Amino acid sequence: METALQSFFVSVPQAAAIWVLMLLGVFLLGGLLARRTSSAAAAPADPEADADARRYAGEVSVAANRAAATAARRRADWVAAQQELDAAWLAFDAADTIARQAAKACAYPLMSRRRKPGENAERQRYLHHAASAACRNREISIAQLNDVFAHRGWNPRLHPVVQESALKRAIRDHRSGEYQKALAKERTAWQEAESAAEALRCLRAEAAAAITRAGAGQPAVDEQWWADQWTTAELPAAA
Repeated sequence: METALQSFFVSVPQAAAIWVLMLLGVFLLGGLLARRTSSAAAAPADPEADADARRYAGEVSVAANRAAATAARRRADWVAAQQELDAAWLAFDAADTIARQAAKACAYPLMSRRRKPGENAERQRYLHHAASAACRNREISIAQLNDVFAHRGWNPRLHPVVQESALKRAIRDHRSGEYQKALAKERTAWQEAESAAEALRCLRAEAAAAITRAGAGQPAVDEQWWADQWTTAELPAAA
């Protein structure tokens, strides 16, 4: 019994000394962190660095505004190209329907008879007149009209019904070419609109980050987190 009491009285001062050392360490650590935080917060900012940060933020903001205008313009171009594509498709569809109807009229055989004097010249004039009218209405191209007048792939002696069917096929070919061009233009406009939108998103993100850095005036993220985690009010010894 006496030995146990002696051991108790000997161990109590040692335990108390250990607790005192632990509390002293906590106080020292809290004071060190608080002093680093206060010194970091009270450290004077570099005026030149702040001016550079604000200037960079302004430049990025201006670039973002210009990118926004470019993105809006590119999107408007894409919408216009899409409308042109729809119109080109409708024109091709109508020309294809007319060409099919004209081809059906050529399915019936023509009466074979001796032609009157000057009839071949009349047929030629009819073909040239019909092709010129189609070119004025932008139904065929200048190159196609030149082929008609040069009789490249065209027979001016054929019956007007056959010539009319060939002319409708030429109109359909021209509308098909216009549709392919409109399709390529629409795809290019869409890609440019997507690129402009992506550039705008990147510039807006960079502008927001630059504005935050320029107007923060706060310690770094890690330092701020540690400062929030270790405050003197939350230390156990201050309770």
